[in-house]
Amino acid sequence: MKKWFAVIGDPIAHSKSPQMHNTWFAELNINATYIPIHVQAQDLSRAVESLRLLGASGFNVTIPHKEAILPLLDELDPMAQRMGAVNTVVRLADGRFKGYNTDGVGFVRSLEAQIGTTHRKDAVLLIGAGGAARGIAFAMQQAGYDHITICNRTVARAEALVQELNMGTAISLQQAELDLANYNIVIQVTSAGLNQNFALPFALTHLQRGTVVADIVYNPLITPFLAEAKHKEATIVTGVGMFVHQGAIAFEHWLQQQPDTNLMIATISGN
Repeated sequence: MKKWFAVIGDPIAHSKSPQMHNTWFAELNINATYIPIHVQAQDLSRAVESLRLLGASGFNVTIPHKEAILPLLDELDPMAQRMGAVNTVVRLADGRFKGYNTDGVGFVRSLEAQIGTTHRKDAVLLIGAGGAARGIAFAMQQAGYDHITICNRTVARAEALVQELNMGTAISLQQAELDLANYNIVIQVTSAGLNQNFALPFALTHLQRGTVVADIVYNPLITPFLAEAKHKEATIVTGVGMFVHQGAIAFEHWLQQQPDTNLMIATISGN
């Protein structure tokens, strides 16, 4: 029987997940398909039950549902539970839905594929404190990054994440702007770059040349944040690598096969 998978979110039209997974299905000769489903917040519970009823083999979860979906699942991977966010759901043999978080590990794989593993003791600034930030913060901590500062529009939310990590510092966006020269790695960890009217979280006046600047948004490839960082001669890391690596980890959870990530990154980047 043909398997089918999906990605749910709001918005969803921008997602390249169907293109990526359907390409991998074809490359590995897997009889499956993958579709995007637009799900608004008020419809999330019904959407999950519909996916269960209609026999989805698994699905991805994107903004704004990564945290809200937790109580709707039957089981959580321990790391997803600790992160408080899910982006991948697997249908188990008994029909139950189990949630995983592949975002954080996907980001770390992407970052280190570009800059190597020698920066783990560098000072890191995460901009944002939502579900994606939590996943990335925990994964970076697990990989050995132990100098992490989190800034957020609502400082209390950054403070809460620092407490969960039991590591790091929480500061305001204004303080981050003033202290920007102190950080070797700066990561834009919000979905704001999806908005065409996106305003930078703060001015990059003090950004130092050669600083590693990453954005988790992959469409557009060069977000306004990365464009400004590039203008300041930073080393930029687009969101494509994270997107592909997190998708590959989800693919492995679903089908126990490893897809070709390098070719997919080149394809989506237009190289």
